Amino acid sequence: MGDSQAFGHLLVTGGAGFIGSCYVRDVLGRRDGTRITVLDKLTYAGNEANLAPVRDDPELAARLTFVRGDIADPAVVRPLVESIDAVVNFAAESHVDRSILDPEAFLATGVIGVHVLLEACRVAVRRPRFLQVSTDEVYGHVEAGHALEDAPIAPRSPYAAAKAAGELLVRSYVVTHGLDAVVTRGSNTYGPYHHPEKLIPLFITNALDDRPLPLYGDGLQRRDWLYVADHAAAIDLVLRHGASGETYNVAGGAERTNRAVVALLLERLGKPWSLVRQVEDRPGHDRRYAMDGAKLTALGWRPSVSFEDGLASTIDWFQANESWWRSARSGDWDGWYERQYGRRLANGLAAAPSSGPGD
Repeated sequence: MGDSQAFGHLLVTGGAGFIGSCYVRDVLGRRDGTRITVLDKLTYAGNEANLAPVRDDPELAARLTFVRGDIADPAVVRPLVESIDAVVNFAAESHVDRSILDPEAFLATGVIGVHVLLEACRVAVRRPRFLQVSTDEVYGHVEAGHALEDAPIAPRSPYAAAKAAGELLVRSYVVTHGLDAVVTRGSNTYGPYHHPEKLIPLFITNALDDRPLPLYGDGLQRRDWLYVADHAAAIDLVLRHGASGETYNVAGGAERTNRAVVALLLERLGKPWSLVRQVEDRPGHDRRYAMDGAKLTALGWRPSVSFEDGLASTIDWFQANESWWRSARSGDWDGWYERQYGRRLANGLAAAPSSGPGD
């Protein structure tokens, strides 16, 4: 285990997003005096309402500072970095489908933004520790076995390529400038406050409205699922105990086909499989992601929430927070949804029933 580090003041970029806001809520919720400055651009996926549990608690709110801004803007980033002990970078455009439609936005945040953050850390009078939150998608399709951290990276989408580039920039600053930095690669994360563009929240919210569920291809793509609170805990452990210059896989240990996930989801909601439409797959869709998490396990982390329990909690949360997800599906949602799924659904077919938990 690396030496434990204590941080009194964190800069959490993308802290109003899905995983970032969970991290902020969890760290402040310990009530150990840690202060957090959140920097978030508040794109469609960033939502100050994700921080409401903090805002509603006077003691927690006193330790939270929110700054609306872009990590790619040095004038915003550099003054913030000078006053903190560590940077945890969640900021990213995070949806593969959107990266196919608009790759430039992913490069701006995932490459230029990471560069600006690293430069600010490099020139700071008291250099902070830096943690880059990355993804299992940098490995590309893993046909068999489980990818170790030293496996070649082979991204197959603009989103994954931007994430891989960000990781390489971090490594270059460790080697060239001696920056104290670590990287985490998380598996498919789900849970409360998840923007409804992603598979689980999209299918939950569509099913609640009895709308068709657009299942890509045969639905046998395999993902390793990780509950958001477990992911946030793993990131904090690596921040405090991870060895500088190292990368850590955050593996959920819950590999499922998309069809199996949808079947479990519909069963929990009491909705029929007839809602599922088999639609044209997206270009370059990776068939399987799978990582070996032994390196992180050696630091003392294991997922604490089973997939079945996590999915049930997620569904319950969306049912209880309809105003949140309807608000998230406002603005340009309808236009994006039509671009992404309109033609696919028009040409889609009723999907054959799921054959069971593993398909």
